[in-house]
Amino acid sequence: MSEYLRIDVEHTLGELILRVDCALSAPWTVLFGPSGAGKTSLLRILGGLTRPHKGRVVLHGRTLADSCNGTWVGPAQREIGFVTQRPTLFPNLNVSANVAFGLRGLSRQSSAERVVQMLELFQASQLARRMPADLSGGERQRVALARALAPQPRLLLLDEPFTALDAGLKALILEQLTRWLAEHKVPALYVSHDVAEAFQTAADVMVIERGQIKAQGRPETVLATQRELLLRQLDSAGQPLNSPQRLLY
Repeated sequence: MSEYLRIDVEHTLGELILRVDCALSAPWTVLFGPSGAGKTSLLRILGGLTRPHKGRVVLHGRTLADSCNGTWVGPAQREIGFVTQRPTLFPNLNVSANVAFGLRGLSRQSSAERVVQMLELFQASQLARRMPADLSGGERQRVALARALAPQPRLLLLDEPFTALDAGLKALILEQLTRWLAEHKVPALYVSHDVAEAFQTAADVMVIERGQIKAQGRPETVLATQRELLLRQLDSAGQPLNSPQRLLY
């Protein structure tokens, strides 16, 4: 895949100055770094929820933000799916209506079929008529994933969306998600501070520290030090690399 996203932004967040100048070309990229490094803030800029003080964002050749000429595309027009750690669903709509909310230009039948497909993908078909207040945290997260993918976005942003899922369900959904994204050629940027996840998803990795990208590339290269720590930790505990144990940044 050729370069699809160009980011060149600067944004002040209290004492942190976010300065990011990079391009993404891998189908799946993990944005890795400690808490407070600027991971979520960068995703909010890309999703159109935060307007950067300076800079430019270009997705698939389309300028979404440019401080030099005032270009600003709102979140609803960006064709970007965004799933956060704490999903927000419309409380007055049932699950099916939540998933269908962002669909445009489809017939009623096509929209209904898309909703069914997305709920099946995330093991949530049985939740179709339930209200958000009646869902567990993990169920809300699965519905949020279905809603984000239903319009078939041009980019998917994931801000640690699997924290409410048990290990088995998380592995299953992650496998199905990556397969769907590959089939539909939708790239993803996935925020994590979990070393094991970076290796398990076979993704490219961007390491961010104190608001700046420190390294970008294959995980075995840019996370070599963290990988050795992880292997020693799992070896001492008698656990394989895909163990539910985690080494957090």
